[in-house]
Amino acid sequence: MRTTGIVRRRTAERRRDTLERLVTERDVWVSTAHPDHGPHQVPLWFLWDGRAVWLCTSATSATARNVREEPRVRLALPDTSDVMLLQGEAECFLDQDVPQGPAEAFAAKFGWDPRAEQGSFLYVRVVPKNVRAWRGEPELRGRVIMRDGTWLE
Repeated sequence: MRTTGIVRRRTAERRRDTLERLVTERDVWVSTAHPDHGPHQVPLWFLWDGRAVWLCTSATSATARNVREEPRVRLALPDTSDVMLLQGEAECFLDQDVPQGPAEAFAAKFGWDPRAEQGSFLYVRVVPKNVRAWRGEPELRGRVIMRDGTWLE
């Protein structure tokens, strides 16, 4: 880990930076697991609606299969020098059942509307239960910025 020049941020600053990244980033690593098939990790586009992360994947994908069987997921933004790990439980919506607001916002962000595609897609909503954020070794202490669904001060 890089330690040169890293100034340790307070929890409120980490929260602000994390929320900003959730709005501006496009890709997130999605980690799921299935009792019979084991762990699975894949990058997906995501939308932050201010309270939850929305993902979309083929209804027949390994990710879809896994979250239906085991809804606990971990999400990670792709920058290893500015780590953000989010844990939560997946709530699944078939493309014809997804609430219109998140589906429209997803389509606007990416210029792609899965509801208009051939085949079936699954929207996955993840409300964070725990969030960790750190930049290098100096920030390992205090990296938990949300616990049990509550942002820490």
